[in-house]
Amino acid sequence: MRSLLTAAAISLAFTLFLTPVFIRLFRKWGWGQVIRTPEDISNPSHGAKRGTPTMGGTIFILGTVIGYLVGAYTGNNPPTVSGWLVIWMMVGLGTVGFIDDYMKVHRQRSLGLSGWRKVVGQIIVLVPFAVVALNFPDRVGQTPAAAYVSVFRDIPALSFMALGPILGWLLYLAWISLIGVAASNSANVADGLDGLAAGAGSFMVGAYSLIAFWQFKQACTAVPSNLTACYDTRDPLDLAIVGAAFAGALIGFLWWNAPKADIFMGDVGSMGIGGVVAAFAILTRTEILLVLIAGVYAIASGSVIAQRVYFRLTRGKRLFLMSPFHHHLEMRGWPEITIVVRMWIISGMLAISGVGLFYVEWLSRT
Repeated sequence: MRSLLTAAAISLAFTLFLTPVFIRLFRKWGWGQVIRTPEDISNPSHGAKRGTPTMGGTIFILGTVIGYLVGAYTGNNPPTVSGWLVIWMMVGLGTVGFIDDYMKVHRQRSLGLSGWRKVVGQIIVLVPFAVVALNFPDRVGQTPAAAYVSVFRDIPALSFMALGPILGWLLYLAWISLIGVAASNSANVADGLDGLAAGAGSFMVGAYSLIAFWQFKQACTAVPSNLTACYDTRDPLDLAIVGAAFAGALIGFLWWNAPKADIFMGDVGSMGIGGVVAAFAILTRTEILLVLIAGVYAIASGSVIAQRVYFRLTRGKRLFLMSPFHHHLEMRGWPEITIVVRMWIISGMLAISGVGLFYVEWLSRT
């Protein structure tokens, strides 16, 4: 418990008190938000945000790493391979987002990496994650991830390796890549209003930190008498610690990112959040549950997909005034702060529902 509290407190203090220092540095370096000109943009009100410091995701990524390491060693719970895998996803996908952001700032255009180049960069991060996650067993043979599809835990009937080692590995890598690409891009799409992605992300990661801590308390090595309900997750306490650090960093950053934002997280931040959420879903063996816990991100990306499909099927008609859905609400006249706060509420409700279903599944086995 000391590790969790320390990690959360250190990362929160880092982003809460040091973000103004980074804001001054970013302004000095010219890291300002690039907004298209009013005649090229469907929502001209966003033009007022031009020049606001961006790439703030680097702040909470750095704060998370510091808080996690301090918390882990202070509580005598040194980092494990599972914790490092979460850090890898956060930093790796955040780096892809950073390259995208830097290209926009350097060129002073709103276009960075093309869609396919961004996906290739994400896969370059995800494949090593998947390979390492299926290796490095602990003393009881448990690896960080498993070659199964999971909801609340692994589903024995849905094993990739049942199709043979070669096809099994290919399908497993494709599955992990799908989860990572979908989560990081969905978080990126949701990052369209001040504080929306950061606030929603803190609920999601907080929920996963609770799930990991419960798996630690109900680990099969800790409660061997209850084999039907215990969890085989590797390093659940370490996952809870890194989750607490990340949630704390997001909350501290949100102080400066909430409407009207003094700094934007940029793609480096949104894709870093998506990477952490995806890593938790994979390592806690709750991959399908991710759709519920990260429901606000799913709504954002789903509305974009629905808009494009409807546009093609109807030959030019639009389902929403603008996609993603939160911009549709803006176009309907909703104030930005109203949309953001209500999305936070929805995200909190979905995260609580996900944790509740997870707990109900455990109760059903006891």
